[in-house]
Amino acid sequence: MKKATILLSLVLILFISCNNETDKKETYDFNYAVFFPATHLQAQTAEAWAQELEERSDGQIKITFFPGGTLTKAAQTYEAVVSGVADIGMSVFAYSKGRFPLLEGLDLPVGYPDGTTATRIANEMVKKYKPEELSDVHVLYLHAHGPGILASKKSVTGPSDIASMKIRATGLSASIVSALGGTPLSMSQGDTYEALQKGVVDATLCPIETLKGWKQGEVIDYVIDTKSIGYTTTMFVIMNKAKWNSLPDNLQTIMSEVSDEWILKQGEAWDESDRQGEAFVKELGKTFISFDDADNSQLVSAMKPIFEEYVKATKEKGLPGDQFLSDIRELLK
Repeated sequence: MKKATILLSLVLILFISCNNETDKKETYDFNYAVFFPATHLQAQTAEAWAQELEERSDGQIKITFFPGGTLTKAAQTYEAVVSGVADIGMSVFAYSKGRFPLLEGLDLPVGYPDGTTATRIANEMVKKYKPEELSDVHVLYLHAHGPGILASKKSVTGPSDIASMKIRATGLSASIVSALGGTPLSMSQGDTYEALQKGVVDATLCPIETLKGWKQGEVIDYVIDTKSIGYTTTMFVIMNKAKWNSLPDNLQTIMSEVSDEWILKQGEAWDESDRQGEAFVKELGKTFISFDDADNSQLVSAMKPIFEEYVKATKEKGLPGDQFLSDIRELLK
């Protein structure tokens, strides 16, 4: 009898142990490289995405957050995700010039009215075209800032005034300044405050949120509305393909659902940053200038060579840049 009782006890212990092992869910730990500093609203929104994933997956997905370029610098983030140095990464397509020829069309000065619109269009275009240039990663979602404006130490009453100005601009925005007859000077946002203060540049082309985020509103006197040629800078949130494939289907579904929700949240975060930037400059008593319809038409006409160059460059690579650009304009309507 004793032997039977002992045997039954052992069977029960083994059964309970097996059940406990079955109940344990596998966890998936990932690192996330973000170039924005931790205090930036975009970094905070990204961290909230990571927290939402952990909550919705009942702790199966755990993400360690590395803001401020502490895991990988902004310009190297895409390749870091491809190689697996970073499991997930957020950075800017334009930091790898020439690497994303079709997607360069997203940043063109088509007249984006706000960050939410630019963000929504960027995601719709990537879902539609599924660019080969993104085939080495899994795209979670994209986001993009609000339209660039001209922040100036000098009054600008019309497009002709821009031709005599030295303007801080890099990448695509440098092409915009050149198309308007101005002289673009490339420099980091960190160097722009002093350049404006000392008169090295007369103005900067940037989203208005920059005027608060980098305090540049303190050293300019005018904010010129150039939304008619509003450009954006598109940013990616991508994941290493092997790490994505390591997830079971149910967790991939959760990650995709949360990412889709964050498209709007990240776009709204850009618009909130712009509102804060505008309020900051108004509190400083700076002057806001808007162009009339004729001046805005002149700005738009001046951008034609930029669009033509994009279409030509993509065509030479066998890419549908003309249709890509046409679809962006159609979505803007």
